[in-house]
Amino acid sequence: MIDEDKHPKKEHLKLTGESDLTIEVVILLIFGIFMLIFGFLLFQIHTGVLPYAPDSTYGLFVLLMAFQIITMGKTPFGDLKRSWLLVLVGIIVGILGMAAAFVPGYLSDPVRLIVGGGLLFGGIALFLQLFIREDKAWTWRKVSGVLQHLILACGLIYIIACICGLITLFPGITTDQQTAVILILFALSFFYLAYCVQKVRREIPLSHQEGMKSGTDQKQMNGVWQLLEETSLSLSLSILLMVAVLLTLLGIILILVNLGMIAFSQDGLLGMLLVIFSIQMMALGETPLGAFKRTWIMTIFGMIFATLGVVSCIVPGLLTGLLQILLGLLNILGGVILLTGRFLPVLAAMKNPPAAPVPQFPILKKLNITLTILNLVSIAFGISMLMPGIMPGMLNAEIIVINGLLLFVLAYIVHTIDKISADLSNQPSVTE
Repeated sequence: MIDEDKHPKKEHLKLTGESDLTIEVVILLIFGIFMLIFGFLLFQIHTGVLPYAPDSTYGLFVLLMAFQIITMGKTPFGDLKRSWLLVLVGIIVGILGMAAAFVPGYLSDPVRLIVGGGLLFGGIALFLQLFIREDKAWTWRKVSGVLQHLILACGLIYIIACICGLITLFPGITTDQQTAVILILFALSFFYLAYCVQKVRREIPLSHQEGMKSGTDQKQMNGVWQLLEETSLSLSLSILLMVAVLLTLLGIILILVNLGMIAFSQDGLLGMLLVIFSIQMMALGETPLGAFKRTWIMTIFGMIFATLGVVSCIVPGLLTGLLQILLGLLNILGGVILLTGRFLPVLAAMKNPPAAPVPQFPILKKLNITLTILNLVSIAFGISMLMPGIMPGMLNAEIIVINGLLLFVLAYIVHTIDKISADLSNQPSVTE
């Protein structure tokens, strides 16, 4: 009886406990969700029960590849130093994925070739590296336990990636039902790899993990060569940059849409926004309503958001109305909550001023102004989602462009503050 009474409490503590998922595991899980949902939906798409949007499907896959490049330096062909140049390449790849999802028909073949080539040739390259490089399978096989599972997980995922690459590059070599089964197996291999990577992170000390990697000398570079230096961008800033790129590109595309020059897929936009939100929630605990403790409950919500986003990208029209309401409410509530949390302390300080004046730093003042404008723009964006047509389409597009540009400004300010904090912490303390 006592054990049964304690069990629910233990489960509750587990769900509310802090999550330790790394960004690598988060993106692997989202890839798994993507493949699993795509596989099951393909059975219905084949029979004509559901429509299919290949552009936004491929576009989402390319966006996830871009996230791996920007946040970890992981490319489809292997790990590289996370330099500014690589981050720039990742942003360009992300733009291609977003453009394909937002504007169907124009980039269909290029994104299909990028996805197919990345899967096929990347799978071959990674499989060869797995058994040729001394710091991979040759080292892992000497350690019993999770590292041997890691060899199997990597091998499986690289082989299935090659098969999926062939199917993508040469449509028709398999039936839809066969492709669906392969996608489901691909999803299971992603989940298996995510489990192995997470277990390695927990069981093997970080210092030993770094020792298994080939080291590179860090040299200070000047001029254009600084692009080859390893970036100091934090995970939060990397994701913020992607959101800034997405909204700026979206605004520009909507301007062209309002001029009658191109078509637009709202489902692709809604799906990508939700997937990006899911990455922020699972990896950082950040939501449109503010930052929260990164718990396992937050991870579950992130997986739900990822699921909704993937479905929206694959099947147009199925969730459009629901997701418009969801994103509209999140943007409005988030803007109001964050504005209230920022200005209530200010009003309280005006009523009860402190005895000594609080020093005002110009960089923090810029940060508060930028965040305030962003919150107001977020509310306007949410209202336009809930009530389409309430404001002229061109004005809505311009507001979104402003939102994207302000996020670039915010990223620069936060990066500057991080550098100042790092410099201050590195200064030697003054003692007697």
